[in-house]
Amino acid sequence: MNVLLVGNGGREHAIAWKLAQSKKLDQLYIAPGNPGTAQYGKNVDIGVNNIAELVDFAKSNDVSLAIIGPEDPLAAGAVDAFEAAGIKAFGPSKAAARLEADKAFAKQVMHTNAIPTAEGRVFETFADAKVYIASRDEAVVVKAAGLAKGKGVFVCDEPADAIIAAEKIMCDRIFGEAGDTVVVEDKLLGQEASILAFVDGRNIYVMESSQDHKAIGEGDTGPNTGGMGAYSPAPVVTEAIMDQIVKEVLVPTVDGMIRNGTPFKGILYAGIMITQGGPRVLEYNVRFGDPETQPILMRLKSDLLDVMLAVCDGRLKEMTLEWDPRPAVCVVMASGGYPGGYDKGKKITGLDAAGDNDDIVVFQAGTAQQDGDIVSAGGRVLGVTALGDTIAEAKAKAYSAVDMIDFDRAYCRRDIADKAIGKLA
Repeated sequence: MNVLLVGNGGREHAIAWKLAQSKKLDQLYIAPGNPGTAQYGKNVDIGVNNIAELVDFAKSNDVSLAIIGPEDPLAAGAVDAFEAAGIKAFGPSKAAARLEADKAFAKQVMHTNAIPTAEGRVFETFADAKVYIASRDEAVVVKAAGLAKGKGVFVCDEPADAIIAAEKIMCDRIFGEAGDTVVVEDKLLGQEASILAFVDGRNIYVMESSQDHKAIGEGDTGPNTGGMGAYSPAPVVTEAIMDQIVKEVLVPTVDGMIRNGTPFKGILYAGIMITQGGPRVLEYNVRFGDPETQPILMRLKSDLLDVMLAVCDGRLKEMTLEWDPRPAVCVVMASGGYPGGYDKGKKITGLDAAGDNDDIVVFQAGTAQQDGDIVSAGGRVLGVTALGDTIAEAKAKAYSAVDMIDFDRAYCRRDIADKAIGKLA
């Protein structure tokens, strides 16, 4: 069958790499893709938000399944458009994608369905938010309610800092329309974990756990990014905690979306804080995470295309997925200056040498082809991902590969997976 994968990041490179292993795949198209995805299919020069053009391309090229990678086209109704054209699409409807696209809506879903989360309030004016924040004497988190590429969250230990954050979001509009509304929450303490599950509207199949590293600096310091690295599994998510997350978070979320008239299909991603009082939801995403996808799919031994079709057809309960027991670690190599300003067009060397190992894949994210060379073209450039018999071995392999790659002002954190070292044999 012919498949159209929408997106151009490291997540899409990982998905393309995995889809290419399926015996059911005839032709894979990636729109717009990157030099990495071109190894596994044909890149198509159509932007992720050009939904009508994407649908027309799918109709003209006998595409049987469209897979929507990023959040923006999902929030804009890409799945609805493909399905209206008679083409299966993997991902949630526009209405269901509000779980990520509108944090105020997500908070309402959590409260209505008694899903454990931080206490919080929603504000539509800076004046009201300022008054509320000024009345607080504990640390708070300020979030842009809309889509902000993973950067719209400010963790503030002092009310004064939280007021400044709200002003930047709502008045300075650093995230544009995404900051029309803000959510102000109590700060939760603990370790974060990423829990991703396939959902077919009613049935849930939970993937192996993972942990992302959001902050730019080692020791989780500095501003948030789209993610500087991830590993799977996350030992902080014990079997008992996973059972609790399924029972108290995933099941009531899926049931709540049915009752809301917006049944959820695709990837349900719950960002969880493991607190002393148990797991609490930080946020929802409605697609594969990036960079969590890279280590998770490195460990998936089953056919990804099979399970995606089962989700679309409501047959998820028939699926049994097989996982590589070995842990995987992904280290993101970023452009110097990210998440602020950065230069593009820096020649990247060492990619072939770094990936010359069956247990290592260098997933490309912010890259482009220029005069026969692979060059940097984004903030997060590469996701160097490795399997190992232990988490420490996977980390060592990943950083060994990182050290073979070079581009001007390349930056990476050197502590990815350190939280797990010693906890996972």
